[in-house]
Amino acid sequence: MPRIQPVNRDTAPPATAELLANVQKKLSVVPNLISTMAQSTAVATAYLGFSQALASGALSARLREQIALVVGETNGCDYCVSAHTALGKKAGLTEQETCDARRATASDEKESLALQFARQIVSSRGVVADEDVERVRKAGYTDGEIAEIVANVALNIFTNYFNHVAGTEVDFPVAPELAAA
Repeated sequence: MPRIQPVNRDTAPPATAELLANVQKKLSVVPNLISTMAQSTAVATAYLGFSQALASGALSARLREQIALVVGETNGCDYCVSAHTALGKKAGLTEQETCDARRATASDEKESLALQFARQIVSSRGVVADEDVERVRKAGYTDGEIAEIVANVALNIFTNYFNHVAGTEVDFPVAPELAAA
């Protein structure tokens, strides 16, 4: 049961209704995450701006979704794991690849190292060793791309924590359970 209720666009203040209408126009749906964040137009606007800025970065949509999956899995966020399983498939991931990403693995070694680094950032609360950064750099990631990995982790920690606090109702197909590895 949600602890923070989603905003109803029909009864929302004009600025919030406009924000939700713009999301509806762009995505053809307003996910519960965004309609719940819209309890504060500032929060929803900040999330959408951060997400949009990272979408124009150097990391592919595929890798951004993989990062979202490993962060969501590491933080135990059912909403985000389900959402990014669906969004990951739209970005070209197979169902197996979405499950692999949740485990911080990928068939591509470079992607796998980025996912392990993302999980390490979450697990260590950002306190990583020089060797961790150097390993990602040696895999071929530029300093700008490393910065974007960190930013994508931070964006997803925000949504994970928001969903934990709000009790956001999952409005995506529920992600499959991970088989024991």
